[in-house]
Amino acid sequence: MSEPQAISWFPGHMAKTRRTISESIKLVDAVAEIIDARIPVSSRNPELDKLVSGKPRIVLLNKADAADPVQTERWIEYFKNQGVYAIGVDCKTGKGLNAFVPLCKKILKDKIAAWEAKGMRNKILKIMVVGIPNSGKSSFINRMSKKSKAKVEDRPGVTRGNQWFPTDNGVDLLDTPGVLWPKFDDPIVGERLAFTGAIKDNILDVETLAGRLLEILHADYDDMLSARYKIESDGAQNGIELLELIARKRGMLISGGEADLERAAVTVLDEFRGGKIGRITLEKADFQEVN
Repeated sequence: MSEPQAISWFPGHMAKTRRTISESIKLVDAVAEIIDARIPVSSRNPELDKLVSGKPRIVLLNKADAADPVQTERWIEYFKNQGVYAIGVDCKTGKGLNAFVPLCKKILKDKIAAWEAKGMRNKILKIMVVGIPNSGKSSFINRMSKKSKAKVEDRPGVTRGNQWFPTDNGVDLLDTPGVLWPKFDDPIVGERLAFTGAIKDNILDVETLAGRLLEILHADYDDMLSARYKIESDGAQNGIELLELIARKRGMLISGGEADLERAAVTVLDEFRGGKIGRITLEKADFQEVN
């Protein structure tokens, strides 16, 4: 299998975002952390534990509709074992989000009881929404607030600044810009973020990236890969050869009959991100490995 590309990406606004989160955490009662159900380890910012200062937290495994359902259930169990509530959701369609507010009230029941003892009933719960770029924060906020004020776009770095969004359920949501960390010590983490679109494609070699993804899918989800692209992948030695098979099968050729690998790479990445290849989780909930 080929080696992952080294990725270093830390735009200036990311440093500002870390400061903003640190300054705003005192304003909220709990934190909703949105991660990608397909890469639950790589899509969690390791700096968040420090930034959110021990506030109660709910993890939303977003894009669960595109992830392996068995693995999503295992991840929910994993987080439960860590003392963190987690739910599988699809922020675009709203699936699973009806469990969010009851879960907020559950993790904050002691605080709510203390408020009520002081005569403060139906006090608004304030929840900070955090996540890396393109995690689905804006879609989540729009669904919960039933408005389209949070800008949604399928590319990293769109959300800017902190904004409050009221809901009809006694919860106010504080949006924060997506934040990545300064460097990826493990190149595989950066690569998996790139697979899912959390990192802009224009800083990467898309043919190499798609080839790496195909190698992983060939190893773990070969039936889905073969079914989607109608290829027999057994003879392929690496991801680039798989990419060439797909290009030829789809008629993606350039002058001289050569396979258009760039076009095929863009197609593979788009179809993976859109869930068209199948319900795939790239990081398995092996409790021994992810402690």
